[in-house]
Amino acid sequence: MREINASIPFDKALWRQDIAASKAHVDMLAAQGIVTVEDAGLIAGGLDAVAAEYEASGVPENWDLEDIHMTTESRLAELIGPVAGRLHTARSRNDQVATDFRLWVRDAMDQAELGLKQLQVALVTRAGEHAASIMPGFTHLQTAQPVTLGHHLMAYYEMAGRDRSRFADARVRMNRSPLGAAALAGTGFPIDRFRTAEALGFDGPTDNSLDSVSDRDFALDYLMAAAQCSLHLSRLAEEFIIWASQPFGFVTLPDSLSTGSSIMPQKKNPDAAELVRGHSGRIVGCLTALMITMKGLPLAYSKDMQDDKPPVFEAASLLALSIAAMTGMVAEATFRTERMRSAAELGYATATDLADWLVRQADIPFREAHHITGSAVKLAESRGIALDQLPLDDLKAIDARIDDRVYAALSVDASVASRASHGGTAPNEVSKRVAEARVALGLEDKA
Repeated sequence: MREINASIPFDKALWRQDIAASKAHVDMLAAQGIVTVEDAGLIAGGLDAVAAEYEASGVPENWDLEDIHMTTESRLAELIGPVAGRLHTARSRNDQVATDFRLWVRDAMDQAELGLKQLQVALVTRAGEHAASIMPGFTHLQTAQPVTLGHHLMAYYEMAGRDRSRFADARVRMNRSPLGAAALAGTGFPIDRFRTAEALGFDGPTDNSLDSVSDRDFALDYLMAAAQCSLHLSRLAEEFIIWASQPFGFVTLPDSLSTGSSIMPQKKNPDAAELVRGHSGRIVGCLTALMITMKGLPLAYSKDMQDDKPPVFEAASLLALSIAAMTGMVAEATFRTERMRSAAELGYATATDLADWLVRQADIPFREAHHITGSAVKLAESRGIALDQLPLDDLKAIDARIDDRVYAALSVDASVASRASHGGTAPNEVSKRVAEARVALGLEDKA
């Protein structure tokens, strides 16, 4: 029972939140006349002393004390005597842990949001450098249409922005204090829950004591946002893994985020990106674990909920590492833009532009233009040349309505420049989006 019951090996991570919530609680008890000002001062000073010990030497793991709450209260009693017992007046470990955990998750949300902002800064910076750098755009991992590298990177800027918004939304929703709900029914002491909520930075107290001690939606909200974020990071990591492979050769990864082979000296492995890709599976697993833990619990608190913290702590650690790794990779990678451009030119990425030109200039129905374009691509492919390298006579042999104006539409430069609709890949349009993003990130003043 001692081994299965103890949570101190992992919930010691909550010590800062436990000290903060305890100080807010005892301050309120004194303000309400529930404990004397003198006793409250002794308790607050003792809590500061305990916090200093934890900061210097870590939290001791005495499994007989079960958790961080009893560990702190026990040490407080050793330092100030029996008056330490007054600290637990009008609260329970049920509302205590719910409060501590909310504070911890709130901090984790803030850290994730800050990390994602730094990732966005890296993406916007590199996108600005490469607003006009041409690369193949892919669907089904097949060359589709030419885009710019800046446009591609800004797609991940948008994903990171949605991730930030999910953490921000979850933070607003969870920012209510359960402290004072006690075991499950509230307390008969004349406490002021609004005071403790304000002291801890909450928007107010929770409104139902049963829900207060049994709610872990805030942890699930965090994990859901973390899981979605990890999927985006994994997609970005996969891009770098593919781009760094020799057949692609689109990017050279920074040495600081790569490893070598123990047997093959020529290898430069994208291990950091691969680990980010792997971490996403573990983070999704953390979400699943807590969802399954919570799915059948009746009100109010059950001991199953002790297992809420390990998956959240694990996910938060993995997510922070993943964000930092991808931020460094974006910022420090060397993009081989000439290789990207060559791949776009050789992949017949302007085939759609030829079909569009036939529709606009020769008034040919798109389905017929699509068939004509397919014949042109087949001819160019058989000769190993780009579409814009086909002689006009050969193009006219495919369809007599083609004339020399077509070449203005067949280059990759003309293709990307023509995609100037809002959110398109035209360099000018990408530069607009980069400028807007820089303002949104606080990197530039508003015009």
